[in-house]
Amino acid sequence: MTVYKGHYACFNCQKTFKRRLLKDINRDTLTSAEAKCPECGNLMANMGLDFKSPAKNDDKQWAHIRDLYTVGITFHSCGCSGPGYIPQDRKAIISYLEKVRSEYLKSLVFWRYRIEPENKKEREQDFQKNGAHLWTVNRNAFKETVTNQEGINYWIRKIQEVEERLTIIKADNP
Repeated sequence: MTVYKGHYACFNCQKTFKRRLLKDINRDTLTSAEAKCPECGNLMANMGLDFKSPAKNDDKQWAHIRDLYTVGITFHSCGCSGPGYIPQDRKAIISYLEKVRSEYLKSLVFWRYRIEPENKKEREQDFQKNGAHLWTVNRNAFKETVTNQEGINYWIRKIQEVEERLTIIKADNP
């Protein structure tokens, strides 16, 4: 069995290291110890399996990688299709987060105007028509009625998370 090692970055030393998970060593382990840099001892960032490290002396690229990590963008995936879209500079990060916020606001509008089903038949029809929206909020949406308030609360939290990320990246102006 092949065990993939996660890529960890130390922004202080501008180095990356691969590290096995404790779960791969001992299957009964539920938690994994934090990764510390072998050189400076600071905590390292788990960047994912698809991370490719910039050159050690490329300060600009390391600053960008730190910005990505700060707003929660890493290189995690199953390994099949890659990590998805990764913004290439600060301006692209801001644009990406604003686009995400816009999509979240559209979802919030859906929940504000959705008519809640009142019986089982209406719930099944609602699931057939709006299953993607319902499933996002509650993975058990086929069996349970998802209320509009649950959806509104979910998307307000998501919007707040994006707003926090935007505030961080805009405040940390180089």
